Amino acid sequence: MYTDLDGTLLGPGASLFRDGEGGFTLLAARALEACHRAGVEVVIESGRRRAQVMEDARLLGQSAYIFELGAGVVLEGEVTWLTDRRHGDIAATGAPERLMAEHDLEPHSPWHTGREVSHLFRGSVDLAAVNAELEDLRLVDNGGIEDGRRVLHLVPAEISKANAVAAHMRARGYAREECIAVGDSLEDADVATAVREFFMVANGDGAAEGVTVTEASYGDGFYEAVVGSLMAR
Repeated sequence: MYTDLDGTLLGPGASLFRDGEGGFTLLAARALEACHRAGVEVVIESGRRRAQVMEDARLLGQSAYIFELGAGVVLEGEVTWLTDRRHGDIAATGAPERLMAEHDLEPHSPWHTGREVSHLFRGSVDLAAVNAELEDLRLVDNGGIEDGRRVLHLVPAEISKANAVAAHMRARGYAREECIAVGDSLEDADVATAVREFFMVANGDGAAEGVTVTEASYGDGFYEAVVGSLMAR
């Protein structure tokens, strides 16, 4: 089970225990318990920086996680990088400053600091047009925030959540038929190419090819995906 964090496993305010209406819910935690009882590994795949995802994985009792939109995969404390480029290399291209100046983007403070590879912004852009101008980099829309703007990651073109999930599956020896994933963005939905079934939570960016949309949102949607998949198994 591969899962995004913000907007998926975590509800509003990045809380494991809040549903889409702001009420208290235990369904996400119960879904994690169901995975544990069934012997299913849960792997976080997030755009968050490594230090954040490490603490989230530790809190959930998981020994593997994917950070910075797939820049790195951690298994049993060992990091495998899926790119040779780092934050400073991207800064040296001038692309981050150019994007902010030309497209009215701003750093997604305070979460833009401490990053090892990606640059993190918030704003609204024509993603296809921007990416047509970038060379060996891509700007990724990783979901919306409360004010209607989008969270945007500038990353090396070779990294993605889908590639990182596939790398983790190879390391663990998992077959595609053994794996599912849950997310809330179209970038998350690209993971559908690597797993048996991908679930988009109801609060996410909508249906896409090869995607199952849950009836519930946030962690309740995660629960729906987990329980339905375990029952089918």
